[in-house]
Amino acid sequence: MMRMSYRTFSIIKKVFKPNSIFIDRKNCRAVIKLPYAQSVFYSNDVKTKSLLGNIISKDGGENKEQEKTNEEKSQREQSWRAMKLTLAFFGVSFTCMGVYLVFTLGAPEKDMDGVPIRDEFSDQNIIKQYIMRTYRELDYYRRLIKEPSREKLLPDPLEYPYLQPKYTLVLELTDVLVHPDWTYNTGWRFKKRPLLDYFLESLHGSYEIVIYTAEQGMTVFPLIEAIDPKNIIAYKLVRDATHFSGGHHVKSLNNLNRDLSKVICIDWNPKNVKFNPENLLNVKRWTGNDDDTSLLDLAALLKTIADNDIEDVREVLKYYSNYDDPINAFREKQKKLIEELEAQAAAKREQETSKVSRWTPNIFSRRPF
Repeated sequence: MMRMSYRTFSIIKKVFKPNSIFIDRKNCRAVIKLPYAQSVFYSNDVKTKSLLGNIISKDGGENKEQEKTNEEKSQREQSWRAMKLTLAFFGVSFTCMGVYLVFTLGAPEKDMDGVPIRDEFSDQNIIKQYIMRTYRELDYYRRLIKEPSREKLLPDPLEYPYLQPKYTLVLELTDVLVHPDWTYNTGWRFKKRPLLDYFLESLHGSYEIVIYTAEQGMTVFPLIEAIDPKNIIAYKLVRDATHFSGGHHVKSLNNLNRDLSKVICIDWNPKNVKFNPENLLNVKRWTGNDDDTSLLDLAALLKTIADNDIEDVREVLKYYSNYDDPINAFREKQKKLIEELEAQAAAKREQETSKVSRWTPNIFSRRPF
């Protein structure tokens, strides 16, 4: 017996006229009379490629699209439920963490007997006490990260009879004195700059030499011991002595506890000394080449400043800040000065020679009596 769904039969009756469809009960089939007098059969054992088949297939496609839409909606609902659970988890976690911090950091300090010590918040409401103490502690840790660890980075200058150099030389370590290099086989290694020993020894006594860098102390201290076995470098300042500003560690020369008119900072990155640009001698970055002789000329420049007893080094540094490479500019000026001195010495020798030849007696030039 032919089976046909009621919905399919309703669709057929809407598309075709009612008198063009009849049921052949004998052969168990539905017959549709088309205008062009051609019958189309729909049965359970014959596959037809007719308008009726297209309608039935369209009906099945609509069902599939509806199922797909329902599945997508279900997936969105599941994703939203998972997101709400995640947000709720993080919210509860941060709330618990905040309560723990308030009870831990906001608790008053206690003495040896466990008795709370009174402070400036003891007379306020208990909740306000804990909140204010927590804010104070968090602000302390913020300043510990952002600002230098102490107000005076260097001890007070030495008094007589101890020797205190007049000038202070602040040196960057990375790419000024050493160059870091990394390979897969050896890891990190540091290359010592050529003429570094001569540079330190020639300035010893004229300058108080200080290493000031944003590198970590665990890297800096053993490295300085390796490159300075004679302990010419007086002080080593590392990352905890810098000022964290704008995502960058800045050297705060104002905290050096020295007269800034006698402080010279050598660095290749102006951002490292952006609080005190007038004290910066901006040199070229050393990339590790073995034929470098810049420290030789830099030592000559610094020795010239010290030998001439300059009262305010910032005036000299301001002049050399107009050059991209101040060491090269000093080298050229020194070369011209040597040429001028040699020319003056040659002119003086010629002048002395002419005077001697003018007063030398000549027997052939005498007049007879």
